[in-house]
Amino acid sequence: MKELKHLNKYFKKYFSKLLVGVFITIIARVFQLIMPSYVNKSITIVEQYMGGNITEITAKQTLLTFILIIVGAALLSGFFTFLMRQTIINVSRFVEYDVKNEIFDHYQLLSLNFYKKNRTGDLMNRISEDVNQIRLYAGPAIMYGIQTLTLFVCLIPLMFIKAPTLAAYTLLPLPILSVLIYNISKIIHKRSTAVQEYLSSLSTFTQEVFSGVSVIKAYALEPKTNNELKTLAIEGKDKSMNLAKVNAWFFPLMILLIGISNIFVIYIGGKQYINGEISVGLIAEFILYVNMLTWPVAIVGFLTSLIQRAEASQKRINAFLKEQPEMHNEVAEATPIKGKIEFKNVSFTYEDTEITALKNISFTINKGETVAILGKTGSGKSTILDLIARLYDVTSGEILIDDVPIKKLNLTSLREAIGAVPQDAFLFSDSIEKNIKFGKHNATEEEVVQVAKNAVVHNNIMSFSQQYDTVLGERGITLSGGQKQRISIARALLKDPKIYSFDDCLSAVDTETEEEILNNLKKASQNRTTLIVSHRVSSAKNANKILVLENGQLLQEGTHNQLNAIDGYFKELYKNQLLEKEN
Repeated sequence: MKELKHLNKYFKKYFSKLLVGVFITIIARVFQLIMPSYVNKSITIVEQYMGGNITEITAKQTLLTFILIIVGAALLSGFFTFLMRQTIINVSRFVEYDVKNEIFDHYQLLSLNFYKKNRTGDLMNRISEDVNQIRLYAGPAIMYGIQTLTLFVCLIPLMFIKAPTLAAYTLLPLPILSVLIYNISKIIHKRSTAVQEYLSSLSTFTQEVFSGVSVIKAYALEPKTNNELKTLAIEGKDKSMNLAKVNAWFFPLMILLIGISNIFVIYIGGKQYINGEISVGLIAEFILYVNMLTWPVAIVGFLTSLIQRAEASQKRINAFLKEQPEMHNEVAEATPIKGKIEFKNVSFTYEDTEITALKNISFTINKGETVAILGKTGSGKSTILDLIARLYDVTSGEILIDDVPIKKLNLTSLREAIGAVPQDAFLFSDSIEKNIKFGKHNATEEEVVQVAKNAVVHNNIMSFSQQYDTVLGERGITLSGGQKQRISIARALLKDPKIYSFDDCLSAVDTETEEEILNNLKKASQNRTTLIVSHRVSSAKNANKILVLENGQLLQEGTHNQLNAIDGYFKELYKNQLLEKEN
């Protein structure tokens, strides 16, 4: 259970609630233990009446009193059992809430490299299915465990006090049970881990299928996908059946051993009664004790399974929690950002692919300047924007923002100062208005409409039946590529940041719309540092400076007129795109 030690901090947090739950559990079990002794007393009263030792009226009155005590004890035991569930099970929900938040907060701290190495379905499974197993451990497992322990601690000494020989024979099967549980638990742990890993694979597969359903349909891959799911389902069935086969041994073994205990009570108790050592009432009392032990003993197997599953799940969760974020916020205080950017001999190599995206790049962008970054696919354009937002740290060299090394800036302040429009525009499954307001939650309706107009998407939105309240499908699939890009632009404009970062965000719009958007951006981004990554020369027409990249190196730098006056990549690209436009 070493992996489950991670949860101790939460048990400490809710210690008072757990302590109350333990106290209530003990009270509930004490009231439960009252009943068998009064059954014994009731049988003794009947024996005394049959023997003529007491009168009928006395016998009836005493029996009625005992029955009322038994019923009252049962009601009180039930009431305190209810309170026990209300305290301990509630704690498990609090722990579930805290663990999910801990995992999610940690996920948000981790770098992009982490998400490149791990599959979305697996991450989702750990925060859902694995956490659910933790909840079962933090609630039902603890509750039933305390119940069982309390009953054993109270009941077993009581049995030995009342009839030592009979108690010894009655409890004889328990050590055998302990050995069986120990050996079966090791098998359960191994197979529980395999089941949890399978569930991650299943989550990953289904998530990818649902996200890529359009591609599957376009290529008529439904039969192939069904076969893959069938293979995965058979694998899951086999793993689950292997676990179920082991779990299936528990309850029959419990019932068998409890049955043996009952036989001992009847046989040994019967002999002692014949010898005049004990009463019939005591035999009845012990039968009730044995049956009271049936559920706690039987639950041991269930508890073992819960704990083993929780251990396997917590181990998988801990593996992620031990992942250290590559980006560390080294400055606690907020740092204001004005917008000057400087690269000094910056080189960067992607860890996962070992591709060197930038090679000894140096340039300066002054506050309020608009800079266009052009180049072929894979030349390192998007990498520059990622490094400015500090989604990655440089391999060598240095980036300065407002003449301050980027690592000495508050990370939250830096990213809040950037309005980013990524190459692959991402929209959430929510209304268009809320997607735009993602850049500024407290924006007014007028502000939302204005930025939509600046992004030339207002008319498109008004053509929808629900207009700005139109709910988008997952990843914005109900919109065209150009509409998604323009809503993303509107989101960035609404944020009104110090630095605009546009990563080829006009690739899916026509040239006329692009020109209108660029003119609006020029007005909106006054006194704002603006970086525009593009394949089109037309996107650079309003730029104060143009950077041309090739194979991660800075090939050309200058204004539109300067670069067009000399032979090179920019002039050639300009001529080719001008010819395309004329044709």
